[in-house]
Amino acid sequence: MGLQRARFDEDPLSSETAMASKTHAPALPRFNDDMQPAVDWWSTFNQAWMQAYRAQLEALEAWQRSFAATQQELWDEWIAHWAGGAPIDA
Repeated sequence: MGLQRARFDEDPLSSETAMASKTHAPALPRFNDDMQPAVDWWSTFNQAWMQAYRAQLEALEAWQRSFAATQQELWDEWIAHWAGGAPIDA
């Protein structure tokens, strides 16, 4: 009773996996007319939510940019006062 060794010369994809990867993905399910209003509402809700989220991220980015500019200005003042040199602009 010996251990079986893995065969590395075999194709890693079996014939079933290879066939499955060559076929196209199944079509998305179609909603019947009863579900369409709920789908439309959900789509509208998601679009509004994403717009609000994007606005929040843009506000955060603007706040961080102003904070970075303030920090750079304070650093330049510290360099000019305590280090005895001109501010280094990169």
